[in-house]
Formats: sequence, structure tokens, C-alpha cells
Amino acid sequence: MICIALPGLAISTDQGQLTGQGLEGFYRAGKRVLSRCQVRVAGREPLAIHARMTAADQARFVGTLRASPDSGPDPDVVVERIRHAEGTERITLRSAAVRPLRLPVEVALGTDLAPLGAIASGATGPELSASVHDSGLRWSSAAGNACVTAEPPPSDALASAGLLRWEFELPPGGSASVELRVRPDGAGPVRAVGRAATTPLAPARAAGDHPGVQALLRTSVEDLQALLLRDPAHPSDSHLAAGVPWRCGLAPAEALAAARMALPLGTRLATGTLRTLARTQLQAPAPRAGMIPGPRRDAGTHLPPSCTGTEATLLFPVLLAEARRWGLPEQEAEELLPSAEQCLAWLRNSVGDGTYLCDPQPGGPARCETQAHAHRAALLGADLLDSSGRPGGAWLREWARSLRASFQQEFWIDDLGGGRPAAARLPDGRLVPHLGASAVHLLDTGLLGGGEQAPGLLDKVQTEQLARLLGGPAMDSGWGLRGLGAKEAGHNPFGHRSGAVRVHETAVAVAGLIAAGYEKEANALLRGTLAAAEAFGHRMPEMYAGEQRTDGSAPLPHPAACRPAATAAAAGVQLLTALVGIRPDAPAGTVTLRPARSAPLGEIVLTGLRVAGAPFSVRVGRLGLAMVEEAADGLQLGV
Repeated sequence: MICIALPGLAISTDQGQLTGQGLEGFYRAGKRVLSRCQVRVAGREPLAIHARMTAADQARFVGTLRASPDSGPDPDVVVERIRHAEGTERITLRSAAVRPLRLPVEVALGTDLAPLGAIASGATGPELSASVHDSGLRWSSAAGNACVTAEPPPSDALASAGLLRWEFELPPGGSASVELRVRPDGAGPVRAVGRAATTPLAPARAAGDHPGVQALLRTSVEDLQALLLRDPAHPSDSHLAAGVPWRCGLAPAEALAAARMALPLGTRLATGTLRTLARTQLQAPAPRAGMIPGPRRDAGTHLPPSCTGTEATLLFPVLLAEARRWGLPEQEAEELLPSAEQCLAWLRNSVGDGTYLCDPQPGGPARCETQAHAHRAALLGADLLDSSGRPGGAWLREWARSLRASFQQEFWIDDLGGGRPAAARLPDGRLVPHLGASAVHLLDTGLLGGGEQAPGLLDKVQTEQLARLLGGPAMDSGWGLRGLGAKEAGHNPFGHRSGAVRVHETAVAVAGLIAAGYEKEANALLRGTLAAAEAFGHRMPEMYAGEQRTDGSAPLPHPAACRPAATAAAAGVQLLTALVGIRPDAPAGTVTLRPARSAPLGEIVLTGLRVAGAPFSVRVGRLGLAMVEEAADGLQLGV
């Protein structure tokens, strides 16, 4: 159970006690400032009976005990603990005894001040010695220091044992509370970006016939809020951390992908993300000028690691172009346009006289998904350049046309089952035939003006075959889309690129299949993902095992998955908005709706979205008909 208010975290098991085992503890900026917080009442640990996340940054734990010797089997004291990611814990005792109770309370505290990376690798040292400090305890080492203060102050503090003690008199029906505050010495409370009044995300809500849509959208928005970070040098620009607990910093490709999926919540997150990454862009005369740098990413057993910098560089102009359609002010778009132009120039220089974009450069394979990203960037980039009166659009369109023609011939593998797109084309011309979730990016073509989707790399027959493959049992686990088909060599249901379900790719598949008109396959993936979301309390992990769903089964968590993760939380937004099919064109003053005709979840109502800078609400009925209920003044419904 992870409470997030970055840079603060609180990681707990459902028992409530922080024992110092594993990852348990309070964290600030990647360092564990408190690892142990164990409560004893009248010499005993309360029996844990309840644990629940009450918000993205807060958890509630309840325990009970019998304090009266003549109370029989019934507990007569309830111990409630409210734990908050900002570094506070409130412990409340409530008595149901018929006589007054004298209850001694002890809280045992400790820490190792270890960094998260060392904890994850099992390389932590012993607990540090404590000293009495103010109304609590303090620990210090070469790595830093931390303190715990208590209100009310304890009646006794034992530094050698790391103990704080109180004794409370509780009348029948009475209560008493202690609040602990955990933080590095001299540090103030966490100021989480997501809790600020100027949060960039609209407070969207969902309702409808399906019982899970309300919780999924609420939790997705809360998790996105909790993952927000600010650029310290430019505090007006916010972006998303990749995920908790392992990746609490900026990952360019994931930040751009999540901001793109979250565009229905407004364009301010996109603006902050684009500005932040524009400051990292490589400038001439550096090699590969125009690129947004990013680390390598494992690609499974059949291909070498890919470069997330390639993906980020291609996503940058796409996000800018689509944010403009959703209502990004023209002045802000103009400020970011030079960086987008540099990304598109990098694409042109990297392709050179060739047809395909290799990844990683130079000499790497031409990956299926990289061609999809590059094709979309070329078309949306050309649209962006043309709308601003900038040159370069003609070359991008011509190259995209050439890529499309070559791809349909040279990336398609014919077989008795109807064929499939190759996962990659190697430098010697050989095709990698394995079917994986990376193929879903061929369906994500991007939004142009007038609510139109850009053309894709596949022709109509190939698109229909890909839809059939994605909806087949080899790819659809019943909980979402497997990263690699179950029949492929090297399949591993826990392999994060070779068989596990990745929520981001499943959401891309659902949206792309609906847009292409293959709703049967989309609906099966959608229902499976919603069932998985319910099993995970609607806080979707980055990935989970691609085991086949059976009656009475549940999705298996992946031990290395971030939860929450930026792309998984944003995927919840995309899954629901894809059903409505919102296609805005704010510069033209129109919005077009292309809802799923089959209405797979019955009636669905989305309120509090943002289109053209104003609140936007829409309802899709059980017959698949959409109706706008709130929109910006002057925004016209397109055909």
C-alpha cells in the first residue's frame, strides 16, 4: 500500500505496523526517513482488521484489542491509524469499555536513512542510534538526518530503545490521539504539486451503468495528481514521474505518452511536460541535435534494447500538435514550435536517404512501433508546420507516403493465418516475425483537423487482420493484452516486454480498435482491463502477469511493477474517453464525437473534462448516441 505526495511516500503492508522489513517506511526524495513505527497498547499489538487507501496520498488502518479483563471475546478498544505520504501519522484510540481505562501506549521508532535503490537491492545497513530531540527522536548519519516529533509530547522518551511512551485515561466512550510528524531535520512539510490550487489536471468524473467507471476515473485522476513533479528551476512547469516506488523521476517517453493520454483533463500538463523536455533537447553542434535524450529500454528476448529517446523525440511534435487541437493557446504553441521543428529535423536527418527509422541509431533494427511513431510524427508535424506557416511539411508528407507504401509490402509477413506485421526489420533485411503488443501502435495514427484521424501504415485488409490477431486468445489474456503472444518463442507471462500485460498498450489497442471500427475486439480487451482494475482496487499497476483468465481467477501482480505509474493511470482516462470518441479541433471551434456504437458499458457520462480551455461534459446512451451536456461558448459540434 503506497501513499504518494511526491517527493513524499509512505509504503506499508495491510497490517499497518511499519516493521522496517522490505520497503516499509516513510520516504522523502528517495530516502527512507523512518523505517519502523510499531504501536503497542497495554503491552500488546492491536489485531489488524482493516486497511484501505482512502486517497492517493493517505491510508487508514484499524486494529482492535481487549483491554478489560471481563469484556469476554469482544474487543473494547479500537486503534485507528491515518498515514499520510507527506510524513504524518495520526494514532487514535477509542474505548467502548463500560469502565474507565488506563492505557499505556508505546511507539517504537527506527530508521536506517537508506536510499530507495539500496533498499531494493538489499544493501541497507543496521538501524541508526537515536537521540532525544524536542518532543520526539532524531537520527543522523553521513547520509543525512531525520526526526520524529509528537503531539502531544510523550511522557517518556527512551533513545536507546527508540521508544516514545504515553499513558491515557479513557472514560467510557472516550478517545485520545497522538500525531507523529516525520521529516528530515529542518525540512518543512511536503508541498505536493498535485495538492496545489493550481494543479494542471481537471477534476473529471465518470458515471454510468458499469459500476467500475466512476472508481476507475476518480482513482486515475488522483494517481496522476500524486505523481506530479515540478521543475525546480521552472516551478510553473509540472510533469509526471514515471511511477512509484522505483521510478520517481522524469522518464521522457512515459511523461509524454501519459500527458498525451491525459489531454481530456486539459492541456496544462502537456505544456509543462513539453517545456521541461525542450530544455533537455540536444542542440547543435552536438551529435544527433534535436533529440530528446532518454535511456535504453529492454525489448524482450528477440530484439536489442530500444532507445526511449527516439520515442520521446517522435512524441514531442505529436503531443504539441494534438494539444493544440484540444485547446492549447496559440501563443504557447508558438513558443514550443521551434523545439518541435528540431525534433522533426532530427527525424529527417536520421532517416537520410532511407525509408525506415532505425532504433537505436545507428545500425539498429527498424522496429514496427518506431515506424508507427515516426509516421504519426511526420503527418501531425506537417500539419503543425503548415498551420503555423513554417516550411518542411511537404517533405514530411512525402516521406510518410513512401514509408506507408514500403511498410505495407516489406513489413508484412504472409502466412496461412492471414498474415501479421513483423516486429522489426533487421539491417540485413530479415524480418522478426514475433507477434507482440508493440503492434498496437500501428492503430494509433493521431488526430488531425476536423476530427479526422491521420492515415495509418496498414491498409484496410491488414488492419482488419491485426484487429483479429489482437482479439485472439494468443494476445488477449482476458485481463488485457499480452506483451508477446502466448504461442511465441520466449513467451513469459511475467516478462515485462515478453508476455506481461502492459496497461498503456492495452489502452492504445482499445482506442485504436474503436477508432478503426473493430469494436468486438476492443470491447473484450476493455472488459478484461476493467475487471483487472477492480482486482487492483482501480489503482492500475504499470503491468501484471499475462496469465490466462479463468473462472474465479484474479490477475497476478508483477513484483517489479510501479503502482501507480503515469502511463497506467493515464490509460484509465484514455480507456473511458475512447468510448466517447472526443475529437476536438479548438482552432476551428469544433468538436466531433465518434462514440463506440455498441455502447459496451451501457450508458456512460463524463463530466469535468476540458476542451478549448473550458469544462466539457458528454453523455453516451445505451444505443451508442452521444450528447454534449457542457461545452465552451461557441464550440460547434462537428459532423
